[in-house]
Amino acid sequence: MSEGRTLHVHILRFDPHLKDDKPRIETFELREAPGMTLYIALNDIRKYLDNSLKFDFVCRAGICGSCAMLINGRPGLACRTLTSKLDAHISLAPLPVFELIGDLSVHTGNWMRGMSERLETWIHTQKAPDIDRMEERMEPELAEAIYELDRCIECGCCIAGCGTIQMRESFVGAVGLNKIARYRLDPRDERSDAQLYQLIGDEDGVFGCMSLLGCADVCPKELPLQSQIAYLRRKMVQIGK
Repeated sequence: MSEGRTLHVHILRFDPHLKDDKPRIETFELREAPGMTLYIALNDIRKYLDNSLKFDFVCRAGICGSCAMLINGRPGLACRTLTSKLDAHISLAPLPVFELIGDLSVHTGNWMRGMSERLETWIHTQKAPDIDRMEERMEPELAEAIYELDRCIECGCCIAGCGTIQMRESFVGAVGLNKIARYRLDPRDERSDAQLYQLIGDEDGVFGCMSLLGCADVCPKELPLQSQIAYLRRKMVQIGK
């Protein structure tokens, strides 16, 4: 693919906070540069063509998850998507499910905080805090397994790609089930499987997943969501019986 193509970026624009504003598609043309990502393209659009364009970014390295959006209908991170991997015509839209701030910017924080509070995604222990105590020893293999699940950046891609949550808004989604799997592994968390069952042992939790696995398909960190959901389901079935 030759360098210097003219990119046609079709963006769904809408600001719910502006009176009489209506959803519309606006097209911007810009020259492609070597190594250009969608993040760079969007910054060029905002800098040179329309400074009112709204989208989010922080780290620009695929760590914060702020720049998640629908890229040609598929959830992904703008900062990790090379324009050279896409056609010259690119369609961008905000992630569904989440509260729209404007254009490509959505408020994932409210949803993620509500999910975390609902699932109590923190270490539960009866031990009194002691800041002078040495950190508890953990086997490297277990620490690696916890770290693997802890790589979730809460970008919202798995939520946007989930068929279940489109029909049941109360579904906790793959990000919530992944967090439960992470704390279930952590030996510092003293909750039993029976207690975890009370959090996810229903159709809003692990038994509501239709196993379409859209979450695993679009996760930018390639987390093992498929295997974790299946494992949790087996364990919760045992508790339910």
